[in-house]
Amino acid sequence: MSAPLHQAKRPVTALAGPYGHPLHPILVTVPIGAWVTSLVFDLASHVVPDPAFLVRGSLWLIAVGVVGALAAALFGFLDFLAIAPGTPAFRTALIHMALNLLITAAYGAAWAWRATTGPEPVSAGPIALSAVALAALGVSGFLGGKLAYRYGVRVADETTQAEGFRP
Repeated sequence: MSAPLHQAKRPVTALAGPYGHPLHPILVTVPIGAWVTSLVFDLASHVVPDPAFLVRGSLWLIAVGVVGALAAALFGFLDFLAIAPGTPAFRTALIHMALNLLITAAYGAAWAWRATTGPEPVSAGPIALSAVALAALGVSGFLGGKLAYRYGVRVADETTQAEGFRP
């Protein structure tokens, strides 16, 4: 195994999670779930007689997603530090990180935009912003999957993985 690949599999600090079990992948479920659900609430605000609870819930979900994304970014950055510069994995990680920061900023702006609105159904502008941000999140998630499943970043080596397949 090459030295840069071996380096990318190991945590740079115990805070990033133990070898073969990084914290970043589990933390990304918080913003993904919160932001997808916020869009569902936004759309549902157009089909119920009293949308106030959905509008308020969506606002809270966006905030939970932003906080969760910032936590995931902290641990993702620790994983990023283990990747050797100048490699395809490093370039992919840079794009993944930049996209996620832009998406988080977009949701922060969406929260500020919505915080001053009333209980009426969510308007087309914030819904469009959420849809575009979720599409970008899908692209970023694809890149994150490429980092783990193609390049093996923070994934245990095959010798360690083989332990799970011994009789």
